[in-house]
Amino acid sequence: MSALAAAELKRLGGEPAFWGFHGYTDIICISVNNQVQHSIPNSIPFKVGDVVNFDFGVRYKNMITDAGITVCIGNEFTPDTKRLLTGTQRALYEAIRIVKEGCRVGDISATIEKTLRKHKLGIVRELVGHGVGHALHEDPEIPNYGRAGRGPILKAGMTIAIEPITTLGDPAIFEARDGWTLLTQDASWSAQFEHTLLVTKDGCEILTQL
Repeated sequence: MSALAAAELKRLGGEPAFWGFHGYTDIICISVNNQVQHSIPNSIPFKVGDVVNFDFGVRYKNMITDAGITVCIGNEFTPDTKRLLTGTQRALYEAIRIVKEGCRVGDISATIEKTLRKHKLGIVRELVGHGVGHALHEDPEIPNYGRAGRGPILKAGMTIAIEPITTLGDPAIFEARDGWTLLTQDASWSAQFEHTLLVTKDGCEILTQL
């Protein structure tokens, strides 16, 4: 999968934004089941029913976008994996719906939290959305929990990445011995969906939409 991503990125004239970031050794993060984020790709085959997250940062003409999607291999959903993926993706799009100039970060955070709690999902607090553009991680940080009416005010022209990151169980995580892979402490499965957005006066443009 990593080789495929590299070949397609090269064909389209882009460069990997993750390669070498704080020493990361690949161009894409591929996290499976109870792996939460930052997993280095390996040769272990996916199994039908696995939940797999692909998180990919791209540099194009000196600007960076960051996006992620989680899929179920073979579309063999259990009720829990369907709730995990549906709730996490819905939280992203509910947040996107309210983004515009004058919106506060807390408005986004509260919208995400409300949607995730409705689907009874754990909210990973250590990992948050962020500004993105000239660098992979910029201000402001955009947590997936919070209170409306709080935090920095968005302005037209800003580019931000919103990324709900969830678990089916307890949201506590730990770092594996490889120094990168983050896993759930209770082995529950995790999901992430992410888009980079351009804030406009009346809403936003999704820069990473297919």
